[in-house]
Amino acid sequence: MRWIVTTVIAAAVGTGWALPAAAEIGEVNLYSYRQPFLIQPLLDEFTKRSGIKVNVVYAQKGMLERLKAEGPNSPADAVLTVDVGRLKDMVGADLLQPVKSDILEKNIPPQYRHPDGLWFGLTTRARVIFASSERTDAGEVTTYEDLTDAELKGRVCSRSGKHVYNISLVASLIAHEGEAAARDWLAALKSNLARKPQGNDRAQAKAIKEGLCDYAVANTYYMGKMATNEENPEQKDWAKAVRIIFPNQESRGTHVNISGAGVTRSSSNRAEAIQLIEFLSGDHAQKIYAEQNFEYPVKPGVAFHPMVASWGTFKADTIDLAKLAEYRAMASRLVDQTGFDQ
Repeated sequence: MRWIVTTVIAAAVGTGWALPAAAEIGEVNLYSYRQPFLIQPLLDEFTKRSGIKVNVVYAQKGMLERLKAEGPNSPADAVLTVDVGRLKDMVGADLLQPVKSDILEKNIPPQYRHPDGLWFGLTTRARVIFASSERTDAGEVTTYEDLTDAELKGRVCSRSGKHVYNISLVASLIAHEGEAAARDWLAALKSNLARKPQGNDRAQAKAIKEGLCDYAVANTYYMGKMATNEENPEQKDWAKAVRIIFPNQESRGTHVNISGAGVTRSSSNRAEAIQLIEFLSGDHAQKIYAEQNFEYPVKPGVAFHPMVASWGTFKADTIDLAKLAEYRAMASRLVDQTGFDQ
């Protein structure tokens, strides 16, 4: 596993958050799965506005295991992660403590926060369908279920069914349609695959560009990342090769997942940790999330990135994500039972 440790030093006071008296200035220790390029500007601004120093450990993987190993002696005050499943795993391991905050309850819709205040969603991303701009017709596929039609045999690509993003999608199918229907969906989707599941969401767009398949499931923000990628400009062509379909608009809506945060049970800087999460749910931070990572702000009323707005509005599935997370273990078993990744 790889961990990157950085420190954000307290800076001058900004507007919106009052600087505490010198004796009251604190710090907060944050474990973060989120990439440094995205979260660092937010933490810098938080420190500028609050005077609170943020010590950050960036993790590519292994946060849950590290927190378990450290136990009550963990220095972490807060965690920042992607996917509701990872937050559920922390709740299951009794690593998070409940938080009651009027600010968080005002900023974050109830379906995107734990009912007992154990975690709070900070951004949403839609699990959509990428379709070939050249080889697909409007209306051919409008739902996740349409991807299993026999007419699409050999025309669908997918990353591993065991990836957390797909596990959450399958969990949503279980929650809405039941275990048997979700199993049937996985089995039928497997039969339509053009190749063995592989790669990440961008790799599915690349496969569509190369003509290996016509459809794939992916998160919306990857479209923005590809379309603006100056370091790897070939990805711009991948983005041009696909269009976004928001599935199930006439029924339950498109599945969405979150990035989110929580306060650790071991926290010795609880007040500062809560203040940080409140800041991340506010207008300024939500705008940065939208601008830099092409995600949907969780707080209502915050403007989307123009590119995200160009994809159009959509009806999101409003299922409570805490409830959906309860089906993740079953979803993982179904992926194995159907041999989806084989």
